[in-house]
Amino acid sequence: MKPAQFDYHRARDVSGAVRLLAELGEDAKIIAGGQSLVAMMNFRLARPGHLVDVGGLNTLRYIRRDSDGLHIGATTTHHDVESGDVGAEFAVLRDAMRWVGHYPIRTRGTVGGSIAHADATAEWCLLAILLDARIVVESVRGRRTVDADSFFFGYYSTDLAFDEMIVEIVFPNPAPHAAVTEYAERQGDFAIVGAAVSLDLDGLAVVGGRVALAGVGATPMRSPAGEAALAAGGTFADCADAAAEALELEDEGMFTAEYRRTLVRTLVAEACSDALVSQGVPT
Repeated sequence: MKPAQFDYHRARDVSGAVRLLAELGEDAKIIAGGQSLVAMMNFRLARPGHLVDVGGLNTLRYIRRDSDGLHIGATTTHHDVESGDVGAEFAVLRDAMRWVGHYPIRTRGTVGGSIAHADATAEWCLLAILLDARIVVESVRGRRTVDADSFFFGYYSTDLAFDEMIVEIVFPNPAPHAAVTEYAERQGDFAIVGAAVSLDLDGLAVVGGRVALAGVGATPMRSPAGEAALAAGGTFADCADAAAEALELEDEGMFTAEYRRTLVRTLVAEACSDALVSQGVPT
């Protein structure tokens, strides 16, 4: 199929983009890399009357570290992160990019676009939840910042108003011992289940950490049960078992609840091990 008719607008700067959004109303959508939106338009799952193209806004294409953490501009591509300097404390962001589609997708798709699209299995959404990211959005009313755990509402649904666009994602807390892993039927396909872990270490001892899951609900989510197991001194297997057993899952399509629970158990344990050796800590 082909997309329904739409009008194309190319923004020259952020202020122009948000002004267009305000003027055009709820029938307008931001497009940057177009790797998600164009596919949905081709199947007519999305029918915006107006597209506001921000893909050429290089002022939003950057990776910057300062005392507030790591800042990533909204039009930064997945490949920019994959090949850029995020530093050892945020190496998990770079390493996770290998799970994002295929190389051509990574060179076009953007970090802000992935966050705005809010696919429940998307790597950037999972990372945002794991690392307590802050989403900076802008409209003609000004800028505001939304914590990741308040940003995602449900399937493809976020806290973004129709006249707002994402301009930056901030990762405030270093995560030197973190890892992401997932399972898909084929390399580059959407994940069935994903898991991400960031460990807290005291010397070589694991004293706690954060565990996040994708593909087990309408949004990526933290696993309090898995995190409690780590804090209590449990093994990685204990953490994985706790995370899996605490989930309320239902059969979905070809994948039963127990199949996805098994994937969670396997992937959480794998992510824990990967996180421990991410900066050379021996197992």
